[in-house]
Amino acid sequence: MMMLYRHYGKKALLPLSITALLLTACGGEEDTSSEADASEIYEPNGAEIELTYVAWESELASTNVIGKVLAEAGYDVTLTVVEQAPMWASVASGGADGFVGAWLPSDMEAEYEEYGDDVVDLGANLEGNRTGLAAPNYMNIDSIEDLTPDVVGEITGIDAGAGIMLSTEEVVEEYNLDISVTTSSDAAMTAYLDTAIENEEPVVVTGWQPHWKFNTYDIEFLDDPLGIYEEEEEIRTIVREGLKEDHPHAYQILDQFYWEPEDMNEVMLDIAENEMEPDEAAQKWIDENRDQVDEWLDIDE
Repeated sequence: MMMLYRHYGKKALLPLSITALLLTACGGEEDTSSEADASEIYEPNGAEIELTYVAWESELASTNVIGKVLAEAGYDVTLTVVEQAPMWASVASGGADGFVGAWLPSDMEAEYEEYGDDVVDLGANLEGNRTGLAAPNYMNIDSIEDLTPDVVGEITGIDAGAGIMLSTEEVVEEYNLDISVTTSSDAAMTAYLDTAIENEEPVVVTGWQPHWKFNTYDIEFLDDPLGIYEEEEEIRTIVREGLKEDHPHAYQILDQFYWEPEDMNEVMLDIAENEMEPDEAAQKWIDENRDQVDEWLDIDE
């Protein structure tokens, strides 16, 4: 009888090991079909995979896309939205299987230092992203050094504890800015940006690319002479220890997941501007990029 295990790590292999020991003790013939048996046990057939993500529109796009791909491979996929630190903690503890939204090396540096030894880093799934402060071009400012209370009253950010918010607090201190930083969320920040631009009001927001707002609005990153924000980052895939042994097909698909900033922007734009549901936008991108998706699904049997 085939058994599917939800438990993680070595415990998931225990019944198979016990069976092998009993056969040996009873003088049974040597089992020469272990690879076939393991293949049966590890086939998806509804095996559960849980991915976590932070409620940023970039990660809403990537997580829904890879979630759909894993479901296509036969897995029962759950997508769970959490805050940044719990996202890392859940995978480090084995409570969740992985996530595809690790902004490194700087934005999630603190979490990587705390949990890096307890997770598996599969490397970049997107490269060339960056973070910083952004403002509309009609404000005619080019640098963080130009920010004064006369120019703008506050910097509108996202959720407290996000790496970009910690960097922004450092920016305010290092540049001696007499400006407050307001926390909100990705959705609230972009809604505020939309209203301000519509009325041509001064506005400065925390920004990261890829993000659909850079395609929709005439905004630019402000220069950062002190180099506090990283101009070149990458988004990595992180999975729990033991996933490769428990679900090697899912592990390989996640390891092969890689796309370009314009791919992510395409999904985000469908969600934000075309008002598609995230899973609908993800499926649309998958259907239009079948060759690329098939490369992710090209797994070793």
